Amino acid sequence: MLKPINYAHRGASGYCPENTLAAFRKAIELGATGMETDVQMTKDGVLVLIHDESLQRTAGDPRLVKDVTHEQLQQLDAGSWYSGACTDERVPTLQSLLQLAAQHNITLNLELKNGLTPYPGLEQAVIAMVREYDWTGRTIISSFNHYSLAECKRLAPDIRTGVLYMEGLYEPWEYAKRLGANALHAAHYAVLPEWVAAAKEQGMIYNPFTVNDVKEMERLLDAGVAGIITDYPDRLAELLRTREGTAQ
Repeated sequence: MLKPINYAHRGASGYCPENTLAAFRKAIELGATGMETDVQMTKDGVLVLIHDESLQRTAGDPRLVKDVTHEQLQQLDAGSWYSGACTDERVPTLQSLLQLAAQHNITLNLELKNGLTPYPGLEQAVIAMVREYDWTGRTIISSFNHYSLAECKRLAPDIRTGVLYMEGLYEPWEYAKRLGANALHAAHYAVLPEWVAAAKEQGMIYNPFTVNDVKEMERLLDAGVAGIITDYPDRLAELLRTREGTAQ
């Protein structure tokens, strides 16, 4: 049986400012084997990693990501909102994360943030960069925009996709099959053992989010999920070590 993937949610965002290189490096240090992040595009077409469409919350600027150039974005502080010790952090590029992933053999879960703000060509650009780094086998593309997921599969059938959703879709594995998807990225409360088993029968896996409570992690691992997305990869890493030791 494959060991579940420990996806750090926006990096180790429980300890560092989310979606920064500091958070990604910390996640690796804490035992993450996967990285979940959010991909958007600047005005001049650079792929950057940030959750909100607005720069206000994490960079203190009221503009939208789509309305600034990469050069303008790099002048914003993306860390001090979290801690005064993080003032040197910037919004990173997808390219920088791919370089880090290649150094540490990390699986990437790239969430396309094109539900509220349309980014024409986002799918093509992300796929091209993943291919450039030869990371297709270690990448899964997810989105709440399921039209975008269908487009990703049309463009790159070899790259896995994950259907993001919040609540109880009826037989979501059947719906995901229509999209050609490979995984269900459900909110953790929308994952039950019988659904995980039914999905497996159809060749579909679950990677639930965002799971920070150890008891909930245990419940989901017992249910047979393939990965867990968490702000605290150290908690999941320790739990996986404990369970592995108990099984021996």
